[in-house]
Amino acid sequence: MTGFSDSAQAMSLVAFSAVATVTLLLCVMTGPDGDDLDEFYTGYSSLSPVRNGLAIAGDYISAATVLGTGGVIALYGYDGVVLALSTALSLMLLMFLLAEPLRNAGRFTMGDALARRMPGRPVRIAACLVTLAALLPLMLVQLAGAGQLLAFVLGFSGDSLKTGFIIGLGVLMISYAAIGGMKGTALIQILKMVVLLGSGAVVAVLVLKRFAWDPGALFDAAAAGSGVGPDFLRSGLEFSGGPYPRLDMISSQLAVVIGGACLPHVTMRMYTASSARQVRRSMSWAVSAVVLFVLVITVVGVGATALVGRAAIAQADPQGNTAYLLGSRAAFGADVSTAETFLFTTVTTAIFLTLLASVAGMILACANSLAHDVFAARTPSMPPRREILLARLSALAVGVPTILLAALFQHRSLQPLVILSFCVGASALAPALVYGLFWRRYTRTGLLCTLIGGTVTVLALMPGTNLVSGSPASAFPEADFNWLPFTTTGLVSVPAGFLFGWLGTVVSGRRKAEEQRRQYEAVEGWILAGAVRRG
Repeated sequence: MTGFSDSAQAMSLVAFSAVATVTLLLCVMTGPDGDDLDEFYTGYSSLSPVRNGLAIAGDYISAATVLGTGGVIALYGYDGVVLALSTALSLMLLMFLLAEPLRNAGRFTMGDALARRMPGRPVRIAACLVTLAALLPLMLVQLAGAGQLLAFVLGFSGDSLKTGFIIGLGVLMISYAAIGGMKGTALIQILKMVVLLGSGAVVAVLVLKRFAWDPGALFDAAAAGSGVGPDFLRSGLEFSGGPYPRLDMISSQLAVVIGGACLPHVTMRMYTASSARQVRRSMSWAVSAVVLFVLVITVVGVGATALVGRAAIAQADPQGNTAYLLGSRAAFGADVSTAETFLFTTVTTAIFLTLLASVAGMILACANSLAHDVFAARTPSMPPRREILLARLSALAVGVPTILLAALFQHRSLQPLVILSFCVGASALAPALVYGLFWRRYTRTGLLCTLIGGTVTVLALMPGTNLVSGSPASAFPEADFNWLPFTTTGLVSVPAGFLFGWLGTVVSGRRKAEEQRRQYEAVEGWILAGAVRRG
């Protein structure tokens, strides 16, 4: 299974063009006025819980999640299923622990939530820098993978065409964020989730039908097609090459579960709910959508190994990023009808939409933080029209370097950057939010130590992991400076992030801690119970 039929490629090209046109038109039609901050940043909190829940799930399920998780399931079986379940668990953590306090404390950005009880530009600037550190690597990976994926689907092989795809998609994503604002990108996320879940559910049904509706037979066939036998259905295959496979798996789960819940492009959706009740209902719909996605991606990923074989998947892409498409194509069998070609086109269009929507949401989160937390904070009386203009220019300032870097490094293994984003979320943002929202004595020094210390720890440790060097699948396979015996930094950097926050608060002194306790008590009702609407 190395390619797709000419009719499927032609239909996919038409579908991609139509989707790009329609979504851009949606952004233009729903774009905010030039002088209304609430409309640009939150869309007036006008989405119903169902639509807002789908938008949250759409931001949460990125293209890296769809393609990467599907690939890990197809290549490593049990470990991949655990990873998929971890994504659902992460969103549940956000729903039960952080969603309502975030909505009550924040207004537009992560900086707003953290500065609610600790005002000041240093806090906002640090929040912006960590937002960029968490999201830029994830954007870079998805843009770089976009050229490879579209070339694979459409049958092109030239590097110049792949680079052209990256540039074209990048321009589209910047346009979505700059023109559509929060409401425009939300509509694209909703459309993406409907198409992704609908087409994926149909493919999952077709896969199960191929095995007489027997999940046991499906998993047995996958184990046979994996080349590793029963080990495919046991824990540890993904991490078997390391000296401490169990600890490595725990480290990875820490990064995914804690980091995924705190990434800024996901948490910014909390501010679009009009009340605490609305955010609870929205999160319920979001979790339901993600759980359905986990079921779909598990069946399709395992089905890809059963129908195509692990060797063929690894040959198409060593990271397994094409497994979802290969599994979808194989589910139709040898004789593909026009209806099945149309359905496969829907699957590829869903992946295309996922790429567009995911990066657009991340660009918007970065642009909002730059405009609101850095530039507007310097001038409290800045006119709304000027702040919105700055947000749109910030989208350009964030997007252009990302496009250039993606085009430059598209042939490298960029998996370490995905892990980097989740580790920054888990090691810097998670401790800052937990302490900032719930610890009464937490001080500004503690917050800055958490944000800066957690991020620097991840950046210092990440080059030593086996994803960066020391293996054929690493980013630098010709080098070997692998000194950290884990795939992620989570086992070290997550405790370090919490420790930095505690140490910074202790160093601040008892008097400062008491001041912060009194300040927190003044806003505690707002943060924890929404007793007074933020404003």
